[in-house]
Amino acid sequence: MQTQVTKHEIQSIVDKYGARYGGLITILQEIQAIYGYLPEEALRLVSDTTGRSMVDIYGVATFYHSFSLQPRGKHHVCTCVGTACHVRGASAVVDEFEKQLGISAGETTPDGEYTLETKSCLGACALGPIVIADDVYHSKMKPGAVKRLLASTGTVPQEQESESLASS
Repeated sequence: MQTQVTKHEIQSIVDKYGARYGGLITILQEIQAIYGYLPEEALRLVSDTTGRSMVDIYGVATFYHSFSLQPRGKHHVCTCVGTACHVRGASAVVDEFEKQLGISAGETTPDGEYTLETKSCLGACALGPIVIADDVYHSKMKPGAVKRLLASTGTVPQEQESESLASS
């Protein structure tokens, strides 16, 4: 992922999708694909090149779950804590992720490997608790499955995975 925002890069993205209102989401998606998040400098350049206000751009960037205004880890884990997931044990799942990763929800591990987030609803209430890890939905999550899920990314030591299989 790129780290330096360039006016040329942002201009070419805007040119590709046009400055029309319907193109904003696609513009932001491409910027996030390049930088891993939506840097403020990039959003200001989008505002300048499209003529849209920063309020409009931030409104879209903060409304959609898939956008991030902060750098995310290589692996993104999001747990639903809405009512349906909560009554099925989402809090214990979040607690186990926090324990395994050594961070709180809303943080990124110091090595930049993981970002852990919670959301009020991920829209799959019948399958809760739901965890989205690297864009893959995992239904009916249990705390005992957290180590196995993290191991599937290839960044957790193998002995931790075997413990998880025994507790699932």
